[in-house]
Amino acid sequence: MLPLTNGSHDKDAGFSEYVAAHAEQVRFTAYLLCGDWHEAEDLAQTAFVRLYLAWERVDRTEPIDAYVRKIVTRTYLNERRRLWRKLERLTSAPPETPAESPPAPEQRMLIMRALSQVPRRQRAALVLRYWEDLSLVEAAEVLGCSVGTVKSQCARGLQRMRELLPDDVAIGGRDR
Repeated sequence: MLPLTNGSHDKDAGFSEYVAAHAEQVRFTAYLLCGDWHEAEDLAQTAFVRLYLAWERVDRTEPIDAYVRKIVTRTYLNERRRLWRKLERLTSAPPETPAESPPAPEQRMLIMRALSQVPRRQRAALVLRYWEDLSLVEAAEVLGCSVGTVKSQCARGLQRMRELLPDDVAIGGRDR
């Protein structure tokens, strides 16, 4: 994924092993945040570049995954703040929903589409809490906000998704 030409061999080897083992997970988390595979690839690439630059300073007593997740989430949120215009999102799904209960893959697509329509802070909170399975405290740390803010962002995000989804697609929530 990244050309490794600078730095010590040990640094490069350790970093390369980490990227090889976690690249797909980081890309998918980025995709859940932004809803676009190309943008997700860019977010993952940015996260890995920042991780590489900080590789020697990363505290090995704490999971590197949490550090990378924080980089991806904050990069996503910061890039969204810079956009002053609303981007149009194209979708291949028809505007009408199926009349009968769709199979699991179709439900997943509907949920992904609804998630893409949730405001960015709410979406980040939902992804961290329900996809990454972080506790309220962990999600608050990644987002740089209070536990109460994470709770309210998740509640509002879940409510918005329920409004967007057909009645036969169930989503839940939980507090930890």
